[in-house]
Amino acid sequence: MSTVPKASDQQAADNEHDSGSEYFEAPISPEDLHEVSDEHFDTPEVPDSEPSGLGASRIKPKKKPSAISGRKFHKRDLVRIDTLRPSLADRIRSDHPDLPRGARISREELGRYRMRYMEELLQQEHGEFSELDRQVVESIARQDTISENSEEEFEEHRTFPDRVSDNMAAFGGSWWFLISFATVLLVWIGINLFEGMGGAFDPYPFILLNLLLSCIAAIQAPVIMMSQKRQEVKDRLRSFNEYRVNLKAELEVRHLHEKLDYLISRQWTRLAEMQQMQLDAMNELAGTKKVKRAVRGRRTVKSEAGE
Repeated sequence: MSTVPKASDQQAADNEHDSGSEYFEAPISPEDLHEVSDEHFDTPEVPDSEPSGLGASRIKPKKKPSAISGRKFHKRDLVRIDTLRPSLADRIRSDHPDLPRGARISREELGRYRMRYMEELLQQEHGEFSELDRQVVESIARQDTISENSEEEFEEHRTFPDRVSDNMAAFGGSWWFLISFATVLLVWIGINLFEGMGGAFDPYPFILLNLLLSCIAAIQAPVIMMSQKRQEVKDRLRSFNEYRVNLKAELEVRHLHEKLDYLISRQWTRLAEMQQMQLDAMNELAGTKKVKRAVRGRRTVKSEAGE
C-alpha cells in the first residue's frame, strides 16, 4: 500500500518536470534578444495571431538593405566597409562618399568593386589593360584558380596529321633513327659492292641511294619545321599561363601586405589605448594612496594633539 503514494508522487513530479514549472527563464533584454537573433540565427516569422512575448515587436526582419544598392540581403551576405582594406574602402567611398563608417555592402557588390580596383591598378602600372589582365582580375574577384594545364589544352586542339608529324619528328631526332639509317646505308652499299657491276641494282656511285636520301631530306625537313611551329605554340601557351599565375600571385602578395599593414596599425592603436588605460589606472591608484596617507597623517596629528 505504501508504493501507491510513491508512484503518484513520482508521476506528479514527472508531470511537473514536463510542464516546466520547476524551471524558469532568465529575463532577456530586447538588446540581447536582438543581438542573438542577428548574429546566430535567422529570426523566425511569428504570425499575428500568436504573439511572441517580450521584445517581439522590436525584432528586425531577416534581411538588411545594402548601403549602396538598397537591396536586402541576409546578414551573412553583407560585409562591413570598415573591415576591408583601406585602399579598397577608399575606392568604394569615392563613388559613394555619403557612406557611414559601419555601412554594410553585399559580397556581390564587393566583388565588382574589387575587380574595378584591380583594373585601375593594372592600368596605372602597365598603361594598358589586356585580355590576360582581365582574366586575372576576374579570377581574383571570383576567388578561384587561374592556372591551367597547357599540355591538356594543346592536346585537345591537335589533329591527326599533327600527331603523325610530331611522331615523325620525334623518330627523326632519336638514336633509333640514326642507328637504323646507318644500318640501311651499310647494307645497301655492301650489297651493291659485293654483287659488282653486273648484278648490282644500284652500282657505284649509288645514284638511286642519293635520290632516296634527297627525298627523305625533302620530306623530313617540312615535317620537323611543322613540329617546331607547334612546339612554339605550346611554349606560348605555357608562357601565357605562367604570366597570369605570376601576375595573380603578385597582386595577392600586395593585398596581403596591405592587409598586414592595416592589422598591424590597428593592433598598435589598441596597444596604445590599453597602455593609456593602464597609466590612468596607475595614476588613480597612486592618487588614492596619497589621499589615504594624508588622512592617516591628519588622524595621527589629531590624536597627538588630543593627548
